[in-house]
Amino acid sequence: MKVDFYQLAGLAAEQVIASLAEKVLALDERLLVVADDEAALARLDRVLWDQGPTSFLPHGLSGSVDDADQPILLTTGSDAPNQARNMLIADGVWREAALTYDRSFYLFDAASLDAARLAWKLLAGREGVERRYWAQEGGRWVQKA
Repeated sequence: MKVDFYQLAGLAAEQVIASLAEKVLALDERLLVVADDEAALARLDRVLWDQGPTSFLPHGLSGSVDDADQPILLTTGSDAPNQARNMLIADGVWREAALTYDRSFYLFDAASLDAARLAWKLLAGREGVERRYWAQEGGRWVQKA
């Protein structure tokens, strides 16, 4: 299983999430986006709708009868009724449930940097876990570790 750490460093989380979600969908896979803050999920919902007619990202907020049909599901929980094998942690709060997915994306900013460092250390040497750390450099994501 892969865990990709993305340091936001001033970037808008919603735009990074939209970019990663687009890549997951291009692989014909599903994504679960997790955050404890329902207001943040509502903002993300609007951003994903406003991507424009050529880059619409099909998604839904959890809690509807259509959860299982959503390619991208925004939720406060870590269960995937949409059968996603990819989890994106959008709020900088590490969740052990991420390790039950094939791939997890962990976004963190300056406020959650200490938590990200702790998660990085706790995952070191865990069998079957491949960690990668990404940071922006010259407008592109570059793998740093």
